[in-house]
Amino acid sequence: MYKKESQERDFYDTYVYERLLPEKHILLDIKKTIDFSFVDEETKYLYSKTMGRPSFPPQVLFRILFLEFFYNLSDYDAEEQVKTNILFRYFAGLGISSPSPDNTTLAIFRKRLGEERFKKLFDAVVIQAKKQNLIKGDLKILDATHIQGNIALQGAVNLMRQGRKMIVKKISGAVKPSELTSLKETYVTDDKLKGQPTREQIHDEILKTKKLIVEIKGRVDKEEIKDLIDLLETSVGQQEGKLSDPDNRQPDEIISLSDEDARHGAKSKTKRFFGYKAHVSIDEGSDIITSAKTLNGNRNEGHRHEVKELLDDDKSKGVTQKAVAADSLYDSYYNRTEIHNRNMRAFIPGGYQGRNGNLKRFTYDNKNDTLVCPEGHMAISRYRQDNRDLFIFSRKQCAHCGQIEACPKLNNGRVRVNVSDNYRMYMVDNIPEKTGIYSKRKIVERKFGEGKLWHGLQRARYRKRARVAIQVFMTFLVLNIKRMVNLLLTAPENVLCAVNSG
Repeated sequence: MYKKESQERDFYDTYVYERLLPEKHILLDIKKTIDFSFVDEETKYLYSKTMGRPSFPPQVLFRILFLEFFYNLSDYDAEEQVKTNILFRYFAGLGISSPSPDNTTLAIFRKRLGEERFKKLFDAVVIQAKKQNLIKGDLKILDATHIQGNIALQGAVNLMRQGRKMIVKKISGAVKPSELTSLKETYVTDDKLKGQPTREQIHDEILKTKKLIVEIKGRVDKEEIKDLIDLLETSVGQQEGKLSDPDNRQPDEIISLSDEDARHGAKSKTKRFFGYKAHVSIDEGSDIITSAKTLNGNRNEGHRHEVKELLDDDKSKGVTQKAVAADSLYDSYYNRTEIHNRNMRAFIPGGYQGRNGNLKRFTYDNKNDTLVCPEGHMAISRYRQDNRDLFIFSRKQCAHCGQIEACPKLNNGRVRVNVSDNYRMYMVDNIPEKTGIYSKRKIVERKFGEGKLWHGLQRARYRKRARVAIQVFMTFLVLNIKRMVNLLLTAPENVLCAVNSG
């Protein structure tokens, strides 16, 4: 049954808190400055108003989860801290003698909210920051960081051995003891293979695993076992494909049966990881993360669909800027078009240089939709060729030009320049200020570093993408609230008065 947090404190609570709380602490600043009533609004439909035992107030449970991510604690550690730490109890909204939730209650609350509601809670904080006029920068920065999966990476042989063992264990209650013994003797291998397996070893494991799948498939009704069999069957198919063609990469290869969403990813050409990515949009003027999405490790955050989704998410919260900055992974015609269609500049390094020499000497006149040479002359004609334009300059003007030898291509005395659609859009934003804007992209790296160093973002706390997404939303929610408090407490007094009165 739904229970709202009581705002009243008895004499004993007041007496103890006034004497034992520190004079200054960031948690006290957060409690005083941030309005957590959005939690009640997003959770009121999860509880019955008339049936069941009274629950802990959702705000209390959420604030304890906030403390978990603020101090990188487990559910169990948070439970113990709330029992004994005066500051934690006060921040959570608990009285000195009030009962406190255990770690199971916290886990159930988190599961009940799920990814969708945690996103709404994250969005509510961003909207609160916008209403307080904290988000007012001119630049939006897009970037992603890797999150190591909460799994032990295994090779193909050990993965199949683990899968067979898990299946036999899960069906133990549905078969006769004699049959279970036979299955264990035939299919279960407790030993783990060390080192690189041979083709013959992988082939033998594939045959043994496929035989078990045929023997078990169709005999079980539990969805959990069916899902595990389907997952293992997919993994076996991927291994067969790699055996038949070793050079055939498997970008969506299953690397764990305990976390089937974790995937191999690359931080660079030489550094790889397995797990997930947190893809974010951050407001440069305030350092507040305005949108976040959790991707499988093998997903390309620079893909146009991922970029569009972040931009749409920002727009839904009324967060707009004049420009977008991102690294060269986002360099594509589609991304630049998407950004320009939203009336923003796209400051993304890269751009197609072409085979016709250095195009940087030319500029693009967006108003007249044409190319301009270093001498200031416009192209006299233009021809469309696939996804590029061929600009042709005047033979008469080129004949008297002292820079003609450095131009990309000559044909009968004319300069002819091929420009791809992507590079043409790059030239539109090729303004002197771009170098300084590129350097501002480092802001998001600092934010990622803070999340990993102090709030546990370097490694997934949970397994499966939807649960890791909860970690991502909560981590960035904590970072945003820390930043909001800092901005509000350092704001001019008249601004603070307006915020508090609103």
